[in-house]
Amino acid sequence: MAEVEIYSSIFCGFCYRAKSLLKEKGVEFTEFDVFAHPAKRQEMMARAHGDRKVPQIFINGEHVGGCDKLYQLELENKLDALLGLEAGS
Repeated sequence: MAEVEIYSSIFCGFCYRAKSLLKEKGVEFTEFDVFAHPAKRQEMMARAHGDRKVPQIFINGEHVGGCDKLYQLELENKLDALLGLEAGS
């Protein structure tokens, strides 16, 4: 299974949706709360090419984007392969 990291904030509905999709798929992830730990926002921005908005999602170290991009990958049936899940999981 892939290593998934998500930079988020407790006040973010898009973060909640992204994490819900990952949990629904049974994917474990490492979460970094940029509200509680402001230094993580700077780290996130450096990794996400300056993007300040949360969530920012990384799969196996590669920047995927935010919630909309995660759901787009799901709709295109590409997310499971990125996550290392078998078809139909």
